[in-house]
Amino acid sequence: MDLASFEWLLSEPGQHLLRRVCAEPCADALALGAALRKEGYAGAHVAAAMTQAELRGRAEPKFGPSAARMFFTPDGLEQATRLTVSRHRAARIALAATTMVDLGCGIGGDLVAAAEAGLTVVGVDTDPVRVAVARANLEALGLGGAVAERDATTLDLAPFDVAFADPARRGPRGRTFDAGEWTPPWPFVASLLERDSCVKVAPGIPHSLIPDGVEAEWVSDLGEVKEAALWSGRLAIERRRATVIGHHGLATLTDGDPSTRDVADMGSFLYEPDGAVIRAGLVGAVAAGVGGALLDPKIAYVTSADPFTTPFARAYQVLEELPFREKQLRAALRERGVGRLTIKKRGVDVVPEHLRQRLALHGDEEATIVLTRAGGHGRCWSVRPLEVVG
Repeated sequence: MDLASFEWLLSEPGQHLLRRVCAEPCADALALGAALRKEGYAGAHVAAAMTQAELRGRAEPKFGPSAARMFFTPDGLEQATRLTVSRHRAARIALAATTMVDLGCGIGGDLVAAAEAGLTVVGVDTDPVRVAVARANLEALGLGGAVAERDATTLDLAPFDVAFADPARRGPRGRTFDAGEWTPPWPFVASLLERDSCVKVAPGIPHSLIPDGVEAEWVSDLGEVKEAALWSGRLAIERRRATVIGHHGLATLTDGDPSTRDVADMGSFLYEPDGAVIRAGLVGAVAAGVGGALLDPKIAYVTSADPFTTPFARAYQVLEELPFREKQLRAALRERGVGRLTIKKRGVDVVPEHLRQRLALHGDEEATIVLTRAGGHGRCWSVRPLEVVG
């Protein structure tokens, strides 16, 4: 979508066309496009409206009801943070600041969350289309803020309490894990972390890349790890943090919480820590929280003699130990009439889909098994999921 087509889409005729297209989500796209062009609409305008309607539908899981009033680009929507996560981040910033500049604001998703939190916001981006989209999103949602076409690396940041950046992690060959190919690049990001800043990075960021004095927070939403955020200056409180967002709210675990590295054999209950907890290296804190121990010093499973509800791990009741070797495991599962099997695994070279096919089970019962290493050996247990919390 070019800038001229998007600007037309914001006009009264463009808004009328967009409302018409959005009102017919099940229409045949080719037939609808042909009909609109026959009415006299330019092809570029029809394409812009139909693209926006499609993107709004795709954006709903990230932005909820707000998506129906917002504007998007395909790349901008892909990179945008889920609103529940950006609202958490904005709430943290609002506790310590009143103004924020978004350096590379994209379509403005993080600006929206920050403005909702009461911050005075300014966004900059080098792409004129993204600038126009971000500005339109603030206006569409009735939020204040300014957006301008600027190079973030040349901006004077002194007037702003907090600088926020979400570097584009794409290089010449597509998505990249090389921080040197980010836009803006890692040296600029590192310079931001010398002041009060928050930088969104990929969850797989190496711990060795995190500067001293910077807090790294891994965030999961509904069980899926969405991002890591680096907090610096006054915003850095702990060294490592795991934040879990669920249906019942938000919970956070830090390296300041009690932790244990004790190892024990399988007890009556098994705990599978959330991905954010694992990324943050806080499995020991989960073990301490449930009064248990690690099943293995190098594997992210926790065991306890007692059942606990925790937002930081999925809990299972351990039913029995089963053979680890495939032939004996098949016989044991068939003996129990198992036909539908969920396979959990960590620390073992097993592809669950392939193993399930080889086991060729046909019974009426359903079961969940856990394959892992404990005490230096491959082990297998039959478990029953307990109620999901969070």
